[in-house]
Amino acid sequence: MRKPQAGAGSGRRKQAASQEGREQHSRRSRQAKPLAPDGLAGQQEEEVSQAPISPYHLFRDTAEIIAFRGSLLSWYDREKRDLPWRRRAEDEVDLNRRAYAVWVSEVMLQQTQVATVINYYTRWMQKWPTLQDLASASLEEVNQLWAGLGYYSRGRRLQEGAQKVVEELGGHMPCTAETLQKLLPGVGRYTAGAIASIAFGQAAGVVDGNVVRVLCRVRAVGADPSSTLVSQQLWSLAQQLVDPARPGDFNQAAMELGATVCTPQHPLCSSCPVQSLCRAHQRLSASQSPPGIPDVEECAPNTGRCQLCLPHTESWNHTLGVTNFPRKPSRRPPREESSATCILEQPRAPGGARVLLVQRPSSGLLAGLWEFPTVSLEPSGQHPSKALLQELQNWAGPLPATYLQHLGEVVHTFSHIKLTYQVYGLVLEGQTSVTAAPPGARWLTREEFHTAAVSTAMKKVFRVYEAHQPGTCRGFKRSQVSTPSTRKKPSRGQQVLDNYFQPVSSTAQ
Repeated sequence: MRKPQAGAGSGRRKQAASQEGREQHSRRSRQAKPLAPDGLAGQQEEEVSQAPISPYHLFRDTAEIIAFRGSLLSWYDREKRDLPWRRRAEDEVDLNRRAYAVWVSEVMLQQTQVATVINYYTRWMQKWPTLQDLASASLEEVNQLWAGLGYYSRGRRLQEGAQKVVEELGGHMPCTAETLQKLLPGVGRYTAGAIASIAFGQAAGVVDGNVVRVLCRVRAVGADPSSTLVSQQLWSLAQQLVDPARPGDFNQAAMELGATVCTPQHPLCSSCPVQSLCRAHQRLSASQSPPGIPDVEECAPNTGRCQLCLPHTESWNHTLGVTNFPRKPSRRPPREESSATCILEQPRAPGGARVLLVQRPSSGLLAGLWEFPTVSLEPSGQHPSKALLQELQNWAGPLPATYLQHLGEVVHTFSHIKLTYQVYGLVLEGQTSVTAAPPGARWLTREEFHTAAVSTAMKKVFRVYEAHQPGTCRGFKRSQVSTPSTRKKPSRGQQVLDNYFQPVSSTAQ
């Protein structure tokens, strides 16, 4: 069988990441329970657990469960990808170091492709091979190494967790899923189960986006997997299936199957080791059978009462096959926002040309990272020209009478925000060089910028600036950005700027 590339499974752990975010909010108001469903109070858990579940969505007996475990693990032993965190977990004899290595990989893999994580993980473990090393690092160092990986709060919480283990737990990692989730910041149900099973051999099931897909297809669960009832049932199935003799391998095998074979759009059913136990595949085979062949087992046909089946409004679509499962939850589109940002450069600064960066607040989006001076654009707010110029002067002091020149725009989508940056440049030529910067600001060379703790969005912004050959911004004309014949319809942010961002003097208030 052809092995998939390391980047397969871009949806790795997405559901686990959003789920664990809800868990952190829930934990503020109640004490964590071992492997408890997300965000449920005790009475609600009891009510949900009493909901009737059709045997169609369960495993019939112990023999079927054992067959599933054996087939999956045999396949995993043959086909598993060679990944650095797996090698480290297998070779490391010290349990605390092994648990730390697993923890780092699981946090990095949330919302991020395997191929992207490999390099980050390798550099991280080379720089901070132990909990003690990470605990003694600065947040600036952590953000700098994490830059470009996205979801930056993950790195911060990982370091906070390492500091707690070192300072409060004597350097010893909690060894059960319950205590991991209870004691470590940023560790939710999924990550706790992964660390406990892979590092400590606890028979704790895990459910991430890949496992959701596998279980929904194997047991034909068509209801919304993000709902409380379905989520609880999937966790119950995962706990029932996990192999007590090889829990870590089993959990990794289930995730590997979802990432490389049971994929979202084009599953390789002919290569699936549990095909014979998959209700979705059985249903597909039945739909393709000649007339007269008996139908496969179904769940309470035509009653519409089962809470785990496909909704009656979304009946089986034979053209989709097994990808009828799982049901795709509705997603809100990201909200749109606009900002103006300016690259302020001193081309004749000592040691080479330098650009000004300022640090973002310590909480919120991109907390603690560095960016070019930036202001949000509001249609009813202050003229953006005055706002951006004032922001520049707040950090760099009085500026010479000159013009801010528009260079283009950058659109970057975060998890919940689609942000359009209007990019401007200002070059301080013929002026006295300024090397000192107030607290929260830095003058960096281009080389320093590329290794600093800056977001991917800011790197895109800087590429727009570099494309126009720094030092020529003063003569840059708006018509050079796009001609009337080719220019696209301006965005809301660009319309605001076109109306208000005319050349302005530095004395404007």
